[in-house]
Amino acid sequence: METIHQVSAGGIAVRVEEDRTEVALIKTSSEGRWQLPKGIIDPGETPEVAAVREVREEAGIVCEIVAPLDVIKYWFSAAYDGGPKKRYHKRVHFFLMRFVEGDVADHDGEVVEARWVDLGEAVTMLAFDGERKLIGLAKERLEMRK
Repeated sequence: METIHQVSAGGIAVRVEEDRTEVALIKTSSEGRWQLPKGIIDPGETPEVAAVREVREEAGIVCEIVAPLDVIKYWFSAAYDGGPKKRYHKRVHFFLMRFVEGDVADHDGEVVEARWVDLGEAVTMLAFDGERKLIGLAKERLEMRK
């Protein structure tokens, strides 16, 4: 089976509303599961630029990077566009981000729904272990900044 190596970037976009810290989550149309906004880094982009772009496209909001969080790595198999099944090795650079402006309703067509969720509730909604661990890391970083 052919192996494809992909490098992506994404963000944990947070805002504080009435002493409640919320994170932007997306539900994708193809898989129908809750996850963090992320996507493939385009040629010429840095992980930081790609992460800000992907959060804008998938979650509909403009954010600025506060700090790098982690790079998560995982494997999966898929057959896209009716082609043969391939094995993917993916690395995703994640960044802690601060909400600047926008509305989660302005997400792109790859996303069925984007919403603000309490940081604690996000852990129970996210589909992937690696992303749940990132929420814990984001909480630690936010506590250190207080």
